[in-house]
Amino acid sequence: MTGHGTLHAPLNVEFDYTRSLGPTLSGFMTGLKRRQILGGVLSDGTVAVPPPEYDGTTFAPITELRPVADVGIVQSWAWVPEPVPGQPLDKPFAFAQIALDGADRPLLHAVAVDSAADIQTGMRVRAVWADEPVGAINDIRWFEPECDSPATIPGPEGDQVEGIISPVHLLYDYAASPEESKFFRGLAEGKLIGQRCPVCEKVYVPPRGACPVDGVPTTDEVEVADTGTITTFCIVNVPFAGQKIQIPYVSAYVLLDGADIAFLHLILGVDAADVRMGMRVKAAWKPKDEWGTTVENISYFEPTGEPDADYETYRNHL
Repeated sequence: MTGHGTLHAPLNVEFDYTRSLGPTLSGFMTGLKRRQILGGVLSDGTVAVPPPEYDGTTFAPITELRPVADVGIVQSWAWVPEPVPGQPLDKPFAFAQIALDGADRPLLHAVAVDSAADIQTGMRVRAVWADEPVGAINDIRWFEPECDSPATIPGPEGDQVEGIISPVHLLYDYAASPEESKFFRGLAEGKLIGQRCPVCEKVYVPPRGACPVDGVPTTDEVEVADTGTITTFCIVNVPFAGQKIQIPYVSAYVLLDGADIAFLHLILGVDAADVRMGMRVKAAWKPKDEWGTTVENISYFEPTGEPDADYETYRNHL
């Protein structure tokens, strides 16, 4: 967004979540890999799909799994007129509670029908299976009216499923506050803008809009230097997916000159083993033609070559 309003930017958070499975869910996922649905037998004799790992009444582990049918009855449903990425279908569909034959508790899943007029409570539906099941809940692609679906062909035996990888994807629009928007616009001009509390006179970078100590608006804008002191740091030695910087590297809190709150950023241009509290550093800015309204205008901080700061100058900011 341009002008003097608040800034907006898309924020995409995604990672693969890896989970090991206990005996109950391992059995359930292995059944799905074989195009078979297994329910857990609870202490009262009822069958739940998917099976819980522990009984809700006795808290004992669920140890007995019982096959149920991949056909059942729609108990209730809700229409999804505008599917979002990652949902079972890319066209309008229904989410439904489906009581599978042989189960006592319903399974929540998608039902593929052409319109909301084509689904109703009491409808018989059948699972549509993935061509190559892998041992995950989306091995059941969706359900369809039973009369439209062919009989299920059993899948291969395969190995026991002992773990699953679930991609986590969250895409949303981040709206910066008016104070943050001024900070980001300052970065686009090569400036670091903070705000001062009129009571305690602490300078916050990035600005927070209000002082957390005194609870008053921080309306006075202050430009601080792009040099500062490392107050604390962490050496990153563990690789992870999507990593762009060769390990080991340092992530540190830098107390910018003129600020009272430390600023988190990368420390490069020095061996990780030589980074220390009190080290004086300066911002390494990207070329000006690459600047935008983002903290990535500063590629990293690097040593200035000055003597370390005296501990008394930053000890209250640890």
